[in-house]
Amino acid sequence: MTLQDISDKFEINELLARYCHALDQQNWEAFQAIFLADAILDFTAFGGPKGSPGELQEFFTPILSNLASTQHTVSTIKIDLAGDNATARSAAIVPMTAKTPEGKESTFVSGLWYEDSLVRTSDGWKIKTRTQVRSWTASIA
Repeated sequence: MTLQDISDKFEINELLARYCHALDQQNWEAFQAIFLADAILDFTAFGGPKGSPGELQEFFTPILSNLASTQHTVSTIKIDLAGDNATARSAAIVPMTAKTPEGKESTFVSGLWYEDSLVRTSDGWKIKTRTQVRSWTASIA
């Protein structure tokens, strides 16, 4: 593995972490900066849309703003480099907590994989395509 490979993999790992933080903080400017302008995101595995980062932002905004908290996490990241292109597959666990009308917390947890294609740009690595692959779900009352 070359020094460039190490640097690229580090930068891609950082980008995938930034995605999690952008969603959990509902920082839509940071969210948009992760993707190419013409990126396609496929979130149909859990009933979401397939579309542009802007379309996914429109989908996420009302959902996330009505939750008490979310905590997107990624791990076991596998990255394959091919020059200025890369693919990545990462495991994700996403707990989302809502408050019941009685004030109690109810948490829904999803386990999934993100399958990404990425491109190196003059602004660093960006996601070109992202597909959610469903693994499991659970509810914690």
